[in-house]
Amino acid sequence: MIEVSVARLGLDSATNSYVLVLQERGGRRVLPIWIGQPEAESIVMQMNQVERERPLTHDLCKTIVTGLGATLARVDITKVEKNTYYAELQLVRGDTRVQIDARPSDSVAIALRLNAPIFVNEALLTTPGDEDDEGNGGGDVVPPPSAESSDVERLKAYLEKLRPEDFGKFRP
Repeated sequence: MIEVSVARLGLDSATNSYVLVLQERGGRRVLPIWIGQPEAESIVMQMNQVERERPLTHDLCKTIVTGLGATLARVDITKVEKNTYYAELQLVRGDTRVQIDARPSDSVAIALRLNAPIFVNEALLTTPGDEDDEGNGGGDVVPPPSAESSDVERLKAYLEKLRPEDFGKFRP
């Protein structure tokens, strides 16, 4: 498992879906994960420290974990099967460790709130510019392959150039 951090979050104009890009710490390899709008908004809100009057779902998860006296030791993004990525929350309370199955997007949103490290199975990481993207690019769901390889190359180039200011101002 390789530790990663949130490198970018943006909108893939080809699929009109949000893309969360996790990048290995101290390296170039990435894991792009296509996620839903609510999860993208939750991640952006936490990254920009936007506070809501009432807790949202991921805030509630944080409150439940801490209220039970547990800590989130780490998040592991473990595998991809049938075009779906899998993640696990590793909770610890005293001498007890509990592993909880979760979607990667929810796991990242919760990890950001609890300052927990995020790890990815090394086999899921890809170096930008690699030709072989099999098994990468999904997250909650792997996007359908394009009929045109040039579409894949354009998307890679687009994702590599994204900057936080490219996403506009977040409006809760």
